[in-house]
Amino acid sequence: MTKKIRIIGAAIVAALWLGISVFAWVQPPKAASTAERRPLDQFPELSVEELLSTDFMSDFEDYTLDQFPARDLFRQIKALFHYNVLGQKDNNSIIIHDGYAAQMEYPLNETSINYATKKFASIYNKNLKRHGSKVYVTVVPDKGYYLPENAGYLTMDYEKLFSTVAESMPYAQYIDLTGDLSLEDYYFTDTHWRQEAIVDAAGTLCEAMGVTAPKMDDYSIVALEKPFYGVYYGQAALPMQPETLYYLQNDLLDSCIVTNHETGKSGKIYDMSKLGSNDLYEVFLSGSVSLLTIENPNAKTDKELVVFRDSFGSSMVPLLVQDYATVTVVDIRYLNSAFLSQFIDFHGQDVLFLYSTLVLNNSSTLK
Repeated sequence: MTKKIRIIGAAIVAALWLGISVFAWVQPPKAASTAERRPLDQFPELSVEELLSTDFMSDFEDYTLDQFPARDLFRQIKALFHYNVLGQKDNNSIIIHDGYAAQMEYPLNETSINYATKKFASIYNKNLKRHGSKVYVTVVPDKGYYLPENAGYLTMDYEKLFSTVAESMPYAQYIDLTGDLSLEDYYFTDTHWRQEAIVDAAGTLCEAMGVTAPKMDDYSIVALEKPFYGVYYGQAALPMQPETLYYLQNDLLDSCIVTNHETGKSGKIYDMSKLGSNDLYEVFLSGSVSLLTIENPNAKTDKELVVFRDSFGSSMVPLLVQDYATVTVVDIRYLNSAFLSQFIDFHGQDVLFLYSTLVLNNSSTLK
């Protein structure tokens, strides 16, 4: 009797797997997963060589897993089970607090912080020191900094991170932004801050650098019609609502000309061609680009600024341009810092290092 039950069970499982595979085969395959922000495996190429090799079955298995019916639903069920039944604080290292998804960043990686500050020191000594540039540095806290201490989440020693950066960069004025921000200034489903919520933080930066601070009244708030699914939306795999992405606009920003040195093309501060991408945040300065130049024909001075930044700078830099005739935006995750002088004419510009705690704690991406 037991043997018969096993045979019946195996037959049911086999039938279910066959049915799922057939369904995945006949339904129109999805090109990409919006939730996971990645392309999905497609049906493998049919050829004699492929069929005779072991690659076909491996590729076919990947295809059926990616095109699994109701795949997102099953991912949600699994995540809810981990949270509500097993009592886990996180899923895929993503925590949810008061509706805000955040990456559990722990512990403090002092080796990584030291690597980053040594990289910045090398940039200063090779390119900035002899020109007498005024140098500034700020650290953007991730959402973990603003979670309540009694919430029970593991977080790194943020104060030590801030003090280490400040003390390791004596040639730069450290600008503290923590008092200008709160958890509500970040997206629910994404790692980044909301541009419409960081005008005060931009003002703190501008005042420290001796230029005019922006005011909220200077801008109109524009909403994108397409819903915004942040990077944590897919990683958390929990039922979360998409958000609305807003950007700040005025005549001065609209008149700025942005040159993308990767493509050689010029455009606007806000790149509407990115509306078709998986990440709407790329609307801000075209996203992660190694080198950009912003020309401001209506600048109040002839001063220039160089910003070394990660993705948080994409939405902050537009709020810093009003007094600067030229702003050069550099991302050394994609441009090797050893070759900066081949691409940038350093001649005494103001310089701002703007990096998030997430990048500083994982700084191996800096070149």
